[in-house]
Amino acid sequence: MSGKNRKLVVVQLSGGNDYLNCIVPYSDSDYIDNRPNVRLTEDEVIPLDNGYGLNPSMGPIKELYDQGKVAIIHGVGYPVPNRSHFRSMDIWHTAEPTKVGEQGWLGRAINEITPDGENVVVAVNFGSALPRALVAPGAPVATVSNLKTYGLLNHIGENDQRTQALDAFRKMYASAIGTGPVIDYLSKTGLDALRGADILSSVPETYTSTVEYAQNPFAQNIKGAAQVLQADIGTRICYTQYGSFDTHTNELALQGKLWTDVAGGIYDLYADLKEHNASDDVLIFVFSEFGRRVKDNGNGTDHGSGGVSFLIGDHVEGGHYSEYPSLAADKLVAGDLAFNLDFRSVYTEILEDWLEVDAKLIVKGTYEKVGCFN
Repeated sequence: MSGKNRKLVVVQLSGGNDYLNCIVPYSDSDYIDNRPNVRLTEDEVIPLDNGYGLNPSMGPIKELYDQGKVAIIHGVGYPVPNRSHFRSMDIWHTAEPTKVGEQGWLGRAINEITPDGENVVVAVNFGSALPRALVAPGAPVATVSNLKTYGLLNHIGENDQRTQALDAFRKMYASAIGTGPVIDYLSKTGLDALRGADILSSVPETYTSTVEYAQNPFAQNIKGAAQVLQADIGTRICYTQYGSFDTHTNELALQGKLWTDVAGGIYDLYADLKEHNASDDVLIFVFSEFGRRVKDNGNGTDHGSGGVSFLIGDHVEGGHYSEYPSLAADKLVAGDLAFNLDFRSVYTEILEDWLEVDAKLIVKGTYEKVGCFN
């Protein structure tokens, strides 16, 4: 199967998903000692394997894991961890741990996939804000809050009036091209937005499914991804984010609710794609900017470092990858789990082995791949 047809769905768990209460080392004495209040016990977790259990809200992920569709990637992070949400997420978005990056890793990938920028819906972001991961000069990205209402000048009720207004915008943008680099950029962006709106607004009309998605925002965003991917309009990357997983207080209830939404949405997306014979060329990547501290704070956990990521799909060789970091006191980094797999290794595998673009043009340096595709 050619990488030209493969699609990537990125799920960003914003706020710092607690690794220890996601993939739970429930019998580890260091886990028990450090989590007197914010701990999941053996009878609460979903039994996994290798002495681990899943958060009790991750049942749908366990179903996919049992089918061999889920790679659990342990200890993911980067050198010199940063506990700031903004800086750490910026590092993940730009793949630049040592300086402030200017371009997103997926934005650079988009430019490799469509170097002429002609495919204006090659990447679709579901949400209200464009993540830096998708940002790069010349990289076309459509940001959609709701496919049903997506479009330009939708408030104009009469079709003839709306058509005339859109034609006026097209003429204005087109006539400005060639008058200077800044105006050229603005004009192309405007024309791309018009073209993207025309394409995406028609997607819901062609979509049918027996899968009933939940009404929470994550499920609705992931349903939008299913609609776009099944419409076969040339979209290669879908992106959405959910949270906040910043569980300083009331962690057990909050993380559980969030994972109920995320796990259910991911399962429904996979089931929807499978129903339409479209799952074979879709990969789902789940990440968070960092994990939480090993010791709880009484009712929650604070910002940490090493975390967990997931790759989910038909071409994933399910199981555990890398190693779960030690919870022993002398192995911690300032009270945090030490990372043992650079996140750029995961990016390299996604870029080269899935999207089939040159990772060295996007991720600086050479990184050993995870090796989880079959």
